[in-house]
Amino acid sequence: MFSKPTKTPSKTPVQATPVAAAPAPVAPEGPKARPRVASLISDGISIEGGVTGDGELQIDGTVRGDVRVGRLTVGETGHIEGSVYAEAAEVRGRVIGAVTAKQVRLYGTSYVDGDITHEQLAMETGAFFQGRSLKFQRPAAPQHAPAPQPVSTAPSDPFAAPPKPHG
Repeated sequence: MFSKPTKTPSKTPVQATPVAAAPAPVAPEGPKARPRVASLISDGISIEGGVTGDGELQIDGTVRGDVRVGRLTVGETGHIEGSVYAEAAEVRGRVIGAVTAKQVRLYGTSYVDGDITHEQLAMETGAFFQGRSLKFQRPAAPQHAPAPQPVSTAPSDPFAAPPKPHG
């Protein structure tokens, strides 16, 4: 009564039918977060003036001016004549000027003539560095002010004489 009919398996190959995926939820229109691509100043390119941005920059050419970026890599052929300000700086080439970054790494091919202000500094054997190494001074923890005391109109000494009226 409830038996399955027996079938002989077919010899024809079964083709898989692609299942349509459910449409992805649409986010409201607004600024799209795109992955940041590092900018490159190639070997043979020379820039007279400062370079500023919050992204990543690799310099294989020459910059005569200050460089202020989020992350900086100075390649072996890179040359900067000016100050460097970055969150992280890796130097394989030449920097003539001060370097200020939280993390600084000088590779064996690097040449830095200027002060380095940093939280972390790493130098490989062979790196040339002439200047001062200055560690960032972390700001002191804020002093906690005592909690304000409630204002009372009663005299602080219950046995003291009440204040005299003026007048």
